[in-house]
Amino acid sequence: MSEEMAALGEEGAARAAVLEARIAELEVASREAVIRAELKAEALRAGIVDLDGLKLADTSAVTLDERGEVVGAAVLVGALRRAKPWLFGVASSSSVAGVPLAAVVRAKSATEMSHAEWQAARKDMIRRR
Repeated sequence: MSEEMAALGEEGAARAAVLEARIAELEVASREAVIRAELKAEALRAGIVDLDGLKLADTSAVTLDERGEVVGAAVLVGALRRAKPWLFGVASSSSVAGVPLAAVVRAKSATEMSHAEWQAARKDMIRRR
């Protein structure tokens, strides 16, 4: 029975080692994904024309701090903008505004108004004369 327990212990230790290695790989991959996302956001704020231009940058200086904040993304994008200005257009600090949806403006009928609304509308109409 002790041989079986020893075999189970060795198998468990081997499986734990494999799982710990997988966890370490996932941590590295998630850190890299967060850094890439922050770099893309910073580059878009700076007005990059094509995000493929980020492949030209050395991202080894960009890191995550203890709080999960990306450090060095703005500096990297600024340096890329100075070194390769053709990758950037006009900087934008806000999103592009779209055309508002057309809404039919219809005057409210007196029969649809409450007495107080009717009095306020009547008072406004008399004042405009």
